[in-house]
Amino acid sequence: MTKDECPDGISLLLEPRKAQDDTPLSVKIEDMTFGYDEKTILENINLEIDHPGLLCILGPNGVGKTTIVKCINKLLKPQKGHVYVNGRDVSEMSLLEVAQILAFVPNSSSSVFSMTVPEAILMGRHPRAGWTTSERDIKVVDAAIDLLGLQEFSTRDIRQLSAGQLQRVLIARGLVQEPDILILDEPTSNLDVKYQMDVMRFLKAYARDRGILVIMVCHDLNITAAYADRVILMYGKGVFADGKPAEVLTSENIKTVYKVNAEVSDRNGVPQIHLIPEYD
Repeated sequence: MTKDECPDGISLLLEPRKAQDDTPLSVKIEDMTFGYDEKTILENINLEIDHPGLLCILGPNGVGKTTIVKCINKLLKPQKGHVYVNGRDVSEMSLLEVAQILAFVPNSSSSVFSMTVPEAILMGRHPRAGWTTSERDIKVVDAAIDLLGLQEFSTRDIRQLSAGQLQRVLIARGLVQEPDILILDEPTSNLDVKYQMDVMRFLKAYARDRGILVIMVCHDLNITAAYADRVILMYGKGVFADGKPAEVLTSENIKTVYKVNAEVSDRNGVPQIHLIPEYD
């Protein structure tokens, strides 16, 4: 189905990004350090992202993957350095101004209020439309429900959903924000294999077709290799490797970062990672 063949709501949701005042799409992190109490999590991070596409952040637990995206989204404040989004210093922006550019999709949380699926998704329209609801708002919410396969749950209270179903609701809420930059924290962690692949395929196409940046924290090496345009591998308080999947996901890098042996083969240009088990 081409964009011209899509229903009105889906066409609206998939409209290409319209740069405000010709502002280029970009995220820039400059000499950033962050930690809790006496423990440094990230140290002197420098990173620049200025092309649309799907970027996946990988690394073991505790290396700061979620921390770095929360600093980009102004949910955490760096102890040192700066974060710039579309050329603006995040520290000088209000949370509403950040939300008009950037949508953040957290991992599923059990701490949710009572509301229906459409009501939960509609909350993502607030940065764009305030608290009034327009015909366009209804159309894009309905479109997000269709795109994420949530039709059969559309009358259900979100507290009655499984973790995977709730995760799709949170992704839909991020989509209706119509962001320049969409950040997702492990969006596939609660999904079964089919929905993992469906969501990754959709996010890659969504970034390409709208001309936006999708940044995603991920743990799955193979699903990252299959769909990411760019991979950032984190280790030791910083960025260990950065580049295309085939450049980053090598057996040497996997051994160094994850402390496991792996064989990496090529299948039609896509790295295939085979972890080698060790037995006592």
